[in-house]
Amino acid sequence: MQALAYWKTVTADSAGFLDRILEVLASSGARYCVIGGQGVNGYVEPVVSLDLDIAVATDDLPRVEALLRKHFRVEPFPHSLNVSMEGSDLRVQLQTDPRYSEFVARAQPRPVLGLTLPVAAVDPKRRPSKRQKDLADIARLLEAYPDLRAQVPADLLARLV
Repeated sequence: MQALAYWKTVTADSAGFLDRILEVLASSGARYCVIGGQGVNGYVEPVVSLDLDIAVATDDLPRVEALLRKHFRVEPFPHSLNVSMEGSDLRVQLQTDPRYSEFVARAQPRPVLGLTLPVAAVDPKRRPSKRQKDLADIARLLEAYPDLRAQVPADLLARLV
């Protein structure tokens, strides 16, 4: 099974939510990139997840939010918009915290589970609440790119054992 078909099967995306949200983003002309676990998938062997985390350029965010509200269910949270659609278990989260906007300018097209998407460049800065997942992602990156090990602080490497 191809990666994209597998991803859609895992997310039970019978409604075509993935295709539709990517189409809305593309047609809007908004600058965005994939971050989080799917972003890591753009650099290493993929781990399939129900989540798709996206950062949008700050000045494009109001327009994107208005467009998304026309097509999908949008729930605002303090630092994100959760976007969903009946007929799909895919969970899309658009980050509204302005610090994520800087990732968009450095994004590069990368393969993510059968799609070529703009993906954030690897960034060592991260909120403390996300560190456990980050450790697993760092371990995955180091397995694929051992030459990055020299850039990882010794105390962090010790936590990966």
